[in-house]
Amino acid sequence: MDRFSLLFTRPYQVKLQKEIIQTPDESQVLVETLFSSISAGTEMLIYRNKLKKGTLLDTTIPSLSHGFAYPCKYGYSCVGRVISVGRKVSRQWQGRRVFVFHPHESHFIASPTDLIPIPFGMSSKDASFLPNMETALNLVIDGDPVEGEKIVVFGQGVVGLLLTAILAQKSGMTLVTTDKYPLRRNMSLRLGADKSLVQQKDIRKFLSKNNIGSGSGANLCFEVSGEPDALNNAIQTTGFGGRIIIGSWYGTKRTWLALGDHFHRNRIHIQSSQVSTIDPRFAAQWTKQRRINVALKMIQNIRPARLITHIYPFRRAAEAYKLLDAHPGKTIQVLFQYEGTKYV
Repeated sequence: MDRFSLLFTRPYQVKLQKEIIQTPDESQVLVETLFSSISAGTEMLIYRNKLKKGTLLDTTIPSLSHGFAYPCKYGYSCVGRVISVGRKVSRQWQGRRVFVFHPHESHFIASPTDLIPIPFGMSSKDASFLPNMETALNLVIDGDPVEGEKIVVFGQGVVGLLLTAILAQKSGMTLVTTDKYPLRRNMSLRLGADKSLVQQKDIRKFLSKNNIGSGSGANLCFEVSGEPDALNNAIQTTGFGGRIIIGSWYGTKRTWLALGDHFHRNRIHIQSSQVSTIDPRFAAQWTKQRRINVALKMIQNIRPARLITHIYPFRRAAEAYKLLDAHPGKTIQVLFQYEGTKYV
């Protein structure tokens, strides 16, 4: 049978490629995709050619373990339905809705071990947020927030908003967010932020006015904007002994860091956070499966489908990337919807 795959062919260009897909072998399944979501941060690095050639895309996902070069397939958030199973695969998989970390494709072959069953009652649109919810959860694990802390989240894209939603469920914290786009700041407030501001200087004023930042600054900052300059803002916002967790992947972007008096005298700790691994402090208790299970529960609580601003038919994928490139302030989450399937 035929399938359609999305290819990044060169900077600012994508196309759909028709391919022949083989019948799954006795230990595999065939998945027909319902929805896949665009990871605007990483995918726009690929779209804009902001990754070094050869950069490993994702060492934990077999289909993405190769080095970056055009043309390439990418994406890691597919919600689909199992339409065929090999003879050694349990028939219980037949017809099941599943989530799979896989590039944007209309159909693909997978192993049952790659499938994450979507809980009954969860919409396919909500389920498409699983990777970003897992990332947000991993950020919280790395940040290890304490009740009553003053927390600032730099960037309110999808990961930033999900992080805000998780943190807002904890009581006693002061939660401030920042983003340059009004659409995202308004959503941030709806998800529970105490204040959502445009610039870092406004954050300092807010903390000081509320007797929070004077002499201390924020206890914990998360940098998930994708903009390296935001890291300097986080440094200046963080108080003595504070922590900065960086979830952004900057690609080839470069910046200078303000490591002068404020950083030098305040014992600020800067740490990267990446969802492929779990903080060694918690690795003995937290497995990948446990984190997935908790992320699914958070999806059921938060219902992130409200973050979807655009749904494009897969055949119009090029329009979606052009929108994200030219008008990011008009978008939060963009989804592809696949034709020829029954959408749920």
